[in-house]
Amino acid sequence: MKVLLDIKDSKAEFMMELLTSFSFVKTESLTPSKAEFLHELKESAKEVAMAKQGKVKLQSAREFLDEL
Repeated sequence: MKVLLDIKDSKAEFMMELLTSFSFVKTESLTPSKAEFLHELKESAKEVAMAKQGKVKLQSAREFLDEL
């Protein structure tokens, strides 16, 4: 199982030390750009789910191209 944690900078060193002390836990720090990418991906997935439920109207490909 994979879990993504959002930890305050002031507590990050402690948490990383704690987690790495467990032999069954593998840790990997995210770069700020990877963290931003994951955040945007999560928001995109929420928007798709809302569109499927009819709560949000998505822009058509033609409307997108017209904006360019």
